[in-house]
Amino acid sequence: MALSIRLSRGGSKKRPYYRIVVADARSPRDGKFIEKLGNYNPLLAKDDEKRIVLDGERAKHWLAMGAQPTDRVARFLDAAGVKERAARSNPKKAEPGEKAKERAEERAEKQKAAEEAAAEKANAPAAEAEAPAAEAEATAE
Repeated sequence: MALSIRLSRGGSKKRPYYRIVVADARSPRDGKFIEKLGNYNPLLAKDDEKRIVLDGERAKHWLAMGAQPTDRVARFLDAAGVKERAARSNPKKAEPGEKAKERAEERAEKQKAAEEAAAEKANAPAAEAEAPAAEAEATAE
């Protein structure tokens, strides 16, 4: 039997309250569980001691039995000093997707074309002013 240490949701709508439980991995999230290890109340302040209540000894026992914690519970166990959790790094997470990159390139091309057009327009009146002056000099000679 595959065991997992996970959160089981309780509480009412928009007022979550979780139990940290050991359950068969195939059982539903809020269904039957083997043992309750603690509570997690996300509505409390992060520095509140009652936000996470966990029985570390029982958690160690179930980890020794082969239970696999979920990511969130592994974070709790690491904070409690029960199980070391390796730090994760995903540098590509903040990178935009392909379509967003394409739109950014198109926007950059349009902006560059608009700047070039504006530069040509700014240079055109100066060139037009120089042309009649050059014609006037040619006719004066």
